[in-house]
Amino acid sequence: MTEPAFPRLDPVGLDGLLIRFADSLSEPANRAALAFRGAVDRETWDGVEETATSLVSTFLRFDPLATPLDALADKARHLLATRDWYAADLPQGRRLLRIPTVYGTELAPQLDEAAQAAGMSPDDAVKDLSGARTRVTTIGFAPGQPYLGTLPEAWNIPRQTALTPRVPVGALVVAIRQFVLFSVTTPTGWRHVGQTHARLFRPDSDDPFLLRPGDEVAFPEVSRETFENMRGQGKDGIEVTPL
Repeated sequence: MTEPAFPRLDPVGLDGLLIRFADSLSEPANRAALAFRGAVDRETWDGVEETATSLVSTFLRFDPLATPLDALADKARHLLATRDWYAADLPQGRRLLRIPTVYGTELAPQLDEAAQAAGMSPDDAVKDLSGARTRVTTIGFAPGQPYLGTLPEAWNIPRQTALTPRVPVGALVVAIRQFVLFSVTTPTGWRHVGQTHARLFRPDSDDPFLLRPGDEVAFPEVSRETFENMRGQGKDGIEVTPL
């Protein structure tokens, strides 16, 4: 009898263990990674010094002098066997953040191009994107920068073949059924469809990242006038609600 390919345990260097739940992004696999990490954190295993999640995996960094890899892997396998992680409850402490967004205009000049790729009019694209409620699947690429999904199938559009030379902090971009919200000014191959005032990385704060894996985020549309008024008042307009 062939064993299932996932979940799978892979050593990473001398002090890492990666628990993989899939080889590509899906809602159940991301749910499993988030839920398993939360369970490991509650277990407080000796020797585990750090936990993190990627799109579909949970990473454990451990002290090999305190806990041998084989012993940690046995604990992970035992915990994996306790439930269906693909249908597990998401960790507690998650939040819903509503981040006001202006779509299109010269602030987000690739809305029309993205809408065409998705087979929609620009107005329908704004309605679809501003009405979506997405999950922070992982944080990566730059400090505090989230990948958010999963968008409806129409947004399974490819990335660009060339780079946009620069998008600003707070740019909302889209491709392959995901949003990315940029925490830094950077080139990108994702299409820039919206602009926010979100400041994702706050190095002087006790909690420097605005978003956490598992949080849910919506990007409601605001007018250009409202957006500029927020800028003038130094406000981001973000509403946070516990889940």
